Amino acid sequence: MPPFLWYFGFSAGGNGMKKDAMSPVDYVNPNIGGIGHLLTATSPTVMLPHSMMRIAPRTAPGVVDRYLADKIYDFPIGGASLMATVGGVADNPDDLASLYDHDFETATPYYYSVLLEDYDLSVEYSVTERAAYFRFHPPRTEEVVRLWINVGDRGQVEFADNSTIAGWADLAGVASYFYLELSSPTGEIRQRQSGVVADFAGVGGSVIELKVGLSYISVEQARENLHNEIPGWDWHGVVSGARDQWNSALSKIEVKGGTTKQRTIFYTALYRAMGRMVNITESGRYFSGFDGKVHLTQGHDFYVNDGLWDTYRCMHPLQLLLEPQRQLEMIASYLRMYEQCGWFPSFPHLQGALPIMLGNHGAALIADTYMKGYRDFDLPLAYEALKKNAMEGTKLPWRIGPKTELDEIYLEKGFFPALQKGEEETVSQVHSFERRQAVSVTLEHSYDDWCLAQLAKALNLQDDYEYFMERSKNYRNLYNPEIGFMAPKDAAGNWVEDFDPKLGGGQGGRDYFAECNSWIYTFHVQHDIAGLMELMGGPQAFEQRLDALFTEQYDVPKYFFLKQFPDATGLIGQYAQGNEPSFHIPYLYNYAGAPWKTQRRVRQIMDLWYGDGPLGICGDEDGGAMSSWYVFSAMGMYPVCPGRPIYDLGSPLFEEVRIHLESGASFSIVAEDVSQQNKYIQGAGINGRSLDQPWVNHADIVEGGELILKMGPRPNDGWGAR
Repeated sequence: MPPFLWYFGFSAGGNGMKKDAMSPVDYVNPNIGGIGHLLTATSPTVMLPHSMMRIAPRTAPGVVDRYLADKIYDFPIGGASLMATVGGVADNPDDLASLYDHDFETATPYYYSVLLEDYDLSVEYSVTERAAYFRFHPPRTEEVVRLWINVGDRGQVEFADNSTIAGWADLAGVASYFYLELSSPTGEIRQRQSGVVADFAGVGGSVIELKVGLSYISVEQARENLHNEIPGWDWHGVVSGARDQWNSALSKIEVKGGTTKQRTIFYTALYRAMGRMVNITESGRYFSGFDGKVHLTQGHDFYVNDGLWDTYRCMHPLQLLLEPQRQLEMIASYLRMYEQCGWFPSFPHLQGALPIMLGNHGAALIADTYMKGYRDFDLPLAYEALKKNAMEGTKLPWRIGPKTELDEIYLEKGFFPALQKGEEETVSQVHSFERRQAVSVTLEHSYDDWCLAQLAKALNLQDDYEYFMERSKNYRNLYNPEIGFMAPKDAAGNWVEDFDPKLGGGQGGRDYFAECNSWIYTFHVQHDIAGLMELMGGPQAFEQRLDALFTEQYDVPKYFFLKQFPDATGLIGQYAQGNEPSFHIPYLYNYAGAPWKTQRRVRQIMDLWYGDGPLGICGDEDGGAMSSWYVFSAMGMYPVCPGRPIYDLGSPLFEEVRIHLESGASFSIVAEDVSQQNKYIQGAGINGRSLDQPWVNHADIVEGGELILKMGPRPNDGWGAR
């Protein structure tokens, strides 16, 4: 066991650490989700909230279930990587991998250690915002201990002496600079084609330490980042500082009660929800992949790495609730991106705007922030950018740029056109794999246009408000009353013949939908649930349709269904918790006069599809999106419609949740008599007054106070039913 663990009074065992008095960070298990239910797995990333420096071991390439990989290849640092070996090994970075065992691994948000079994060598590391600190514990041996720094074929590396190594490596088309210092001189540093190797002779049984700074600006800036954040060789100071930062961040939400398993899942989910976006500010400057230049921050940090299709639903609302000022910095970053590249990006990354997924969901981010009272940003500029996307940009999935002939049809007829079965694609801009996703495009832009309308109203742009409100009703154009589902139309306005709401659309449903089928997307009208209920025949019929969603089966063997819809994991009937378009649906019972069914379903989903082990996340985590749903739902509420400043109530897991707000106030959710069986709300009160509706206002939360929910074992079908 590394000495550090004794220093903090921990005992190591299994995959984590135990302490007599558990702090929030002690519950976090970064290995949750390390095995994907069908697609992507998570990694045990050591980082600080929203930090540039983040490290997870690179395990065997091609093993998608990362937790099941038997070897560690190296430890990435930006675009470069680091590995340690003992004894004679081939001078090839692909031959350096070592077996490892999770029983000799410690994974936390702020610290990681592992035994490289092939070399009997332990590695441990911790991080600051832009730097990392490594310690290597070789066995008592006379063999040479080697550190390998790899920069790949496109990078460069140099060393001025035998204790300093610097250079850059390519990271997705961006130069990732590093500056590395060793605590004691090596015997020899040798240049290699793809990096350097540092040899240490006669160090068996001692500790080799190194620290490294990261920059996207220059080697000099990487050096400055390192010396600013880790000026000396205070290992315990770095680890305890990182631990304290995580405890401070996670303690923004305190929970009382629940099981150890529930607290583990909750705080791990909260840790995952604090990864995106990433602050790449360096000493008042930042590199922008949106124009390839270095800029001054002018008082606003610069954030990248987001995927709004995933994160607008509940991750950004969660971050807004806990850290509104940081959210405003993120919005300021988005507006700079618009000024630098000409579009409001949906998937901004280090290298610039990526053409991923669909929708104009920046409108949801901006509207939600503004409507909840946080307005210290340039709203006219934001509206200008989002309106340009809506009027001049293409709505084609996985594309960025000017509108196409298909967009003209949307603007003219109020729906995005699909192809009839067997019809050949003739529009060159359509992505060959992602295809048109015509129904999802119409539904998601209907919601985005509603968000735009709210911003237009705030700016007193009455004509724009009326125009976008009318466009927000475009979802109605694709509701087929004969089958009771959202369905595709061709460019002439004819229904696609022989449309199957369950299995139609080919791989991932992508002819018509984004990764899901019409059973799910028919409910994708977050902004006008009353209008959707009207189309379906009223609240009772709407409730029955929701019931059917959770019980309808597959019509084909389940493995055929999942082959077609690999993102549709976490299934309960046709409902798929493993993909984001489902997230709001269990809360729609609140609008149909049956909130007890929301309470029943969200408890079922939390119990079934979230766990405290490697299989604990039922779908692609998507940078914290899947986990944010759990954080909200475990607290007992969820933002069904970002842009509307309310939270729909569900069924809390804990006796008490206390949210510490940035203003200094706190808001508590007290669930009296809550238990595994007592999942149903019998009555409620907020801030001293009775609450008869199954939602709470954002304003009531941020002012501080208390929501009291009386829980019981059987539904009170009268509470909140109006």
